[in-house]
Amino acid sequence: MATVAIQTEKKPKEFNYAWEGTDKTGKKIKGEMRAAGPVIVTSTLRRQGIKVSKIKKAQSRSGRITDKDITLFTRQMATMMKSGVPLLQAFDIVGKGHSNPALSKLILDVKADVETGSNLTDAFRKYPLYFDALYCNLVGAGEAAGILDGILDRLATYKEKIQAIKGKIKSALFYPISIIVVAFIITAVIMIFVIPAFKSLFEGFGAELPAPTLLVMTISDFFVAYWWAIFAVIGGSIYGFLYAWKRSVSMQRVMDRLILRLPIFGEVIRKAAIARWSRTLSTMFAAGVPLVESLDSVAGAAGNYIYYEATKKIQLEVSTGSSLMSSMANTTVFPNMVIQMVAIGEEAGSLDAMLSKIADFYEAEVDDAVAALSSLMEPMIMVVLGTLIGGMVIAMYLPIFKMGMVVS
Repeated sequence: MATVAIQTEKKPKEFNYAWEGTDKTGKKIKGEMRAAGPVIVTSTLRRQGIKVSKIKKAQSRSGRITDKDITLFTRQMATMMKSGVPLLQAFDIVGKGHSNPALSKLILDVKADVETGSNLTDAFRKYPLYFDALYCNLVGAGEAAGILDGILDRLATYKEKIQAIKGKIKSALFYPISIIVVAFIITAVIMIFVIPAFKSLFEGFGAELPAPTLLVMTISDFFVAYWWAIFAVIGGSIYGFLYAWKRSVSMQRVMDRLILRLPIFGEVIRKAAIARWSRTLSTMFAAGVPLVESLDSVAGAAGNYIYYEATKKIQLEVSTGSSLMSSMANTTVFPNMVIQMVAIGEEAGSLDAMLSKIADFYEAEVDDAVAALSSLMEPMIMVVLGTLIGGMVIAMYLPIFKMGMVVS
């Protein structure tokens, strides 16, 4: 009961304080510290032999911290610790040398927490927006085993590979989406500005216009009259769809299931999900994190709700004594090859190595699929754009061709 009371006790809110003072030799120094109040900052610095002359709340610095920044920070920390640089000094070097002020502030805040007695895992847990459960669990395992430098190196490698596969998926999706947006803008410009000019030309034509021309002109009239409504509806629909997708579990489940069933992109996303799932579990298991606890962190790593639910089901079955292979087979979302390789890894006692090989294989598959998609999408997009734009041009020139035939 006492343990529960300690864990649930509410901690005082902490702020960042900028301070200036002098050390034991009289040298002027300054820095930042995260604490519940200025009195705590003063007393902490006094124990370090620093006489504080000025202290105030630090102003928040602008900047956005991306997952790429955290990956770079992890790699830098791993490199310095492997080189023998002490932990606090490594934090100081990375924090003060980074070009992103927001990341520098975050790193120095973590350093301040460690300086005041927190272990590194607890210091990272204060910032769940940047250091997720997987990150903190791996760091905790490294601290407990005394191999923090090796764990940070493994964690940096893991994040670099996940970043690479995310980038490949984004590049595969960015090209067609950007072309669709450009095609819509071009179509809107033609409908609003070009077609009305042809319409005024055809008003004195004195003959019945072809059906394709009348259809394009009708659509153009609608665009001219309600262009603001069209853009508002499309923009609002996209925003509402993304908002619902992000916050509604049922929406996530439906959309993630549909994405996996897409004719071309679905298979690429499935392979990417399996690669990320395998890479995450391999990294956690190799760090010495127990399998059931590893699966808890792995659940959200695949980036697809179908695999999240499957992992939770696997975790439940493994916790009751089932093997990982049989639990994965029961979910029906993993290919037979993956299940068989996991079975071999469990039998041979090299599950982490086998999972790493699975991740390598599927990452290579994603590379090949993205390259094939890029070459396939180009002619398809050209056909669609040619049909759309060319169809409008032909529809507007049909009356001119007809007039030429009458004159001749």
